[in-house]
Amino acid sequence: MDTTENADIADQGGNTPPGTANRSSSESTEPSAGRRAYPAPRTAAFFDLDKTIIAKSSALAFSRPFYQGGLINRRAVLKSAYAQFMFLLGGADHDQMEKLRAYLSTLTKGWNVQQVREIVAETLHGLIDPIIYDEAASLIEQHHAAGRDVVIVSSSGSEVVEPIGALLGADHVIATRLKVEDGRYTGEIEYYAYAENKASAIRELAAVEGYDLPNCYAYSDSSTDLPMLEAVGHPSAVNPDRALRKEALSREWPVLVFSRPVELHRRLPEFHAPSRSVVATVALGTALLTVGVLWYASRRRRSQA
Repeated sequence: MDTTENADIADQGGNTPPGTANRSSSESTEPSAGRRAYPAPRTAAFFDLDKTIIAKSSALAFSRPFYQGGLINRRAVLKSAYAQFMFLLGGADHDQMEKLRAYLSTLTKGWNVQQVREIVAETLHGLIDPIIYDEAASLIEQHHAAGRDVVIVSSSGSEVVEPIGALLGADHVIATRLKVEDGRYTGEIEYYAYAENKASAIRELAAVEGYDLPNCYAYSDSSTDLPMLEAVGHPSAVNPDRALRKEALSREWPVLVFSRPVELHRRLPEFHAPSRSVVATVALGTALLTVGVLWYASRRRRSQA
């Protein structure tokens, strides 16, 4: 069923926080004599990033700062803005994800790794902080309060996803890794966190961390993440594309609607407001996205003429 409210996940049956168990009031909390006490299994919540935690594509959100840093030209910025618009309009299916992967792989060839990391660090708060869904932030807080680890699992590059994970207080990050030689990207992908690869990485992390996957949670917006959702006992579809919505309804998975982007520093006062220069960058990025929308509209009008 669809819902705009986050269920209270901390007290669902069979998913009590680590260190607790479901017992009757008459049952002793101490182990019986001669019986060995076993620790409760560890659990985690696995979150896709784009359109699940944040309202945009993280891989494309930094196009303007990369342009300012001399990594891409204006044509690439416009193309990224157009891709961002199409992503928001209808999500991304398998073919679109493959095209985006190939495009970003070609685009990053020869980039200086340290420069990319510095640009992300300098602009992270201004670009990502305002587009985090309030509902996702609350859900992350609930899972942590229930004693679960939070893991972000994203097809975007680790250079972008890891700082976002740190911003959100995630315990682990699974992300795409680009091949590096002599401090520069080669244009090749070392590991692609996509589709079945996400599920395999989740199972590997669970084996290392001792997560009990049948009691774990997962959240995603895309039908390409079905393997990831199937890997846990408690999957949920968030702002799902058409195919995932159909699948979720047929399997009676919760369907969550996240619609309120919030400035994270308003929720967590220890985060500082972005500088004026970063605010200006965000404004320029918004203007560029508007240009992409107008360009798409004009193309459509011409094709229909």
